[in-house]
Amino acid sequence: MVSRTNKFRGSRYHGRGKKAGRGAGKRGGRGNAGINKHRLLTRLKYMPGHWGMYGFNRHPSLIKVNVSINLQEVQDRAEGDSIDLSSMGYDKLLGKGRMERPINITVSKASATAISKVEAAGGSVIINEE
Repeated sequence: MVSRTNKFRGSRYHGRGKKAGRGAGKRGGRGNAGINKHRLLTRLKYMPGHWGMYGFNRHPSLIKVNVSINLQEVQDRAEGDSIDLSSMGYDKLLGKGRMERPINITVSKASATAISKVEAAGGSVIINEE
């Protein structure tokens, strides 16, 4: 029995015709090729919302990411009764964890929960505007 490849030896297009046999010719291109031309209906039917802007993150370069720290970590790191988080590179104090001793904390921003927990323990949060 002769294999299909051997059967077409000597014939130029191996029974595929001129254009279908090269590249991705018979399927209209590879991947999303022709999505605005011959595959337009496929795009409209199966890919709604593929183009255009959506969501809040339109300009990622304008978003400021805060370097934050939780109360529990502050309590573990504070050696005395005061700590300056701004000089340590932290921007914001968050309220996760417990405060068991009074600590005076200096930071750029702090959540309401963090401030209330620190004040309930007898400490204070000093917000320094930069």
